[in-house]
Amino acid sequence: MAVDALDTRILRLLIEQPRTSVREYARILSIARGTVQARIDRLERNGVITGTGPVLSPAALGHPVLAFVHLEVTQGRLDEVGEALAAVPEIVEAFSTTGGGDLLTRVVARDNEHLEDVIQLLIQLPGVVRTRTEVALRERVPHRLLPLVQSIGLATAGPSN
Repeated sequence: MAVDALDTRILRLLIEQPRTSVREYARILSIARGTVQARIDRLERNGVITGTGPVLSPAALGHPVLAFVHLEVTQGRLDEVGEALAAVPEIVEAFSTTGGGDLLTRVVARDNEHLEDVIQLLIQLPGVVRTRTEVALRERVPHRLLPLVQSIGLATAGPSN
């Protein structure tokens, strides 16, 4: 889907001011409310906007330990293991990958002992051959998309006159 300069301006507002009304976005952008709503609807339909819920902090929910657990999986069992991972509440994301492992999971835990319990659970899943864990020490760049949206907006705006 092509995202134009107006789309990127709307996306930027959605990121920077997520609790603002569509009417206020329209006022800020000096365009009709219906135009803003139609653009947002299209961005949602095309999968550019994938959610609108709150962003939660696992640490504030009592799970301050973050680890990335790589799983090596028996050939032909990737889907089965992926489904089993979905049943583990401490796994907040999982991706199939290339390279040294087959799956990369983002795991949160209450403490190191809890993390070890989760890893032990993972290694016992049918189809998991081995795991490799890396514990995150400090977040250096938080999850963000605004710089990407801004760069797309600059690219779609073209040269200035």
